Amino acid sequence: MRYPKAITPAVSLMMLSALVLAGCGGNEEPGSSPGTTTPVQQKSEPAELVFYTNNGDSEESFNLRFGDSIRKKFPEHTIKFISSANKGPTLADLIASGQQIDIFFQSIGNFESWVLDTGIQYDMSGLIQKHQIDMNRFEPTIVDALRQVAGGKIYGLPVFNNNMVLYYNKDIFDKFGVAYPKDGMTWDETLEIAKKLTRSEGGKQYQGFTTSPIHLIRMNPYSLGTADMKTDTPLINKDEKWKRLYQTLFIDPANDEGYRAGLAQLTWPSNVNEFMKTQTSAMFAYLSSYYMISPTELRAMNWDMVSLPTFKDAPNIGSQAYPSYFGVTAMSKYKDQAMEVLKYMTSDEAQTELAKKGIIPVVTNDAVRKSLGQDSEFKSKNLQAIFRNKFAPIPPKAPYDSNLVTLYGKYVLDMERGTIDINTAFRKVEEESVKAIAEYKARTK
Repeated sequence: MRYPKAITPAVSLMMLSALVLAGCGGNEEPGSSPGTTTPVQQKSEPAELVFYTNNGDSEESFNLRFGDSIRKKFPEHTIKFISSANKGPTLADLIASGQQIDIFFQSIGNFESWVLDTGIQYDMSGLIQKHQIDMNRFEPTIVDALRQVAGGKIYGLPVFNNNMVLYYNKDIFDKFGVAYPKDGMTWDETLEIAKKLTRSEGGKQYQGFTTSPIHLIRMNPYSLGTADMKTDTPLINKDEKWKRLYQTLFIDPANDEGYRAGLAQLTWPSNVNEFMKTQTSAMFAYLSSYYMISPTELRAMNWDMVSLPTFKDAPNIGSQAYPSYFGVTAMSKYKDQAMEVLKYMTSDEAQTELAKKGIIPVVTNDAVRKSLGQDSEFKSKNLQAIFRNKFAPIPPKAPYDSNLVTLYGKYVLDMERGTIDINTAFRKVEEESVKAIAEYKARTK
């Protein structure tokens, strides 16, 4: 079993005991192979199903998106939600205490890391077959990533999705008499527009383009992975496309003295506040779910969105998908009931309900996608821009991928400021990534 940093050997023993005890009352008979189930409970029998996430979601958010609909569809079950939000319990705390968790959910990369590190992963292949879930309904890059991380097994199902788009502030464009951006632009075209908007006016320094480096690194359109899975070595100096990505998206947009003067005030590159609060960023590449995350702030802005710009050598390819997976855990006593709930959550009915609220569906059904935002206060926005590009394939991800993504973004601000050159930054990232991989492997032996 692999343990995250916060889990001590003593806690690990408690975890193992909790999992073993949970398994004794579970749906698997002794000797059954992973992924096969022999249900103790029938679907119609009442069950308490406990959802848990450590992504910071509140209970209100869970109920709005999922809980209320699940309770209406399955009145015989008790649906309980536990979150790490507001100093809530950690996953390690819950496992150590023997708390039942039936369904764990997290975003890609984080999901795999947590379930593998704590040993709560469960191969749902048998349940998927038994409950007749058609995996061909999902965005294919999401399913490929699911199978890759588990060596062909399936530890979760995608329920909602995310990618990246280009938000823009109409007021800044109007102020400087520049035409609004359009769907289908290249990065070259976008950065030419950005030059016209990177200027100082009325004591304010405006930036034509900013982004969230961590998200663009994690979801990069070139499908560049952070590590070679066979050799456990970082890839930042192994592919020239990494340099092209950093040069185009981080360094070139900041090639202006006024822009760099503004960066001097930041502790993190291209902060979201530049777009949302100070409103000094004209264009902002960010998560397409942003309008669902910060609706209050966006109500006070005159904004819209277009598709994420593309590279000339990768036409019509946007960012990678950034789904959230929901997995039945090894400790669940109600695997069949949990799977019935997940089957509903991924059905066209439930996916349409989510889409109408503005939440990006994981299925490829055109009718479901076209319903995106119909019941949202932002339905007048160009939400279909989210589906304008093809999803870039998701590269193989190591369990330590999230650690490396953080390191890959560590020197972006220094590069933008011009205080470190790209070659030096990449060398430092490579050295620190090698160390991080070694530490991870030593910790998880």
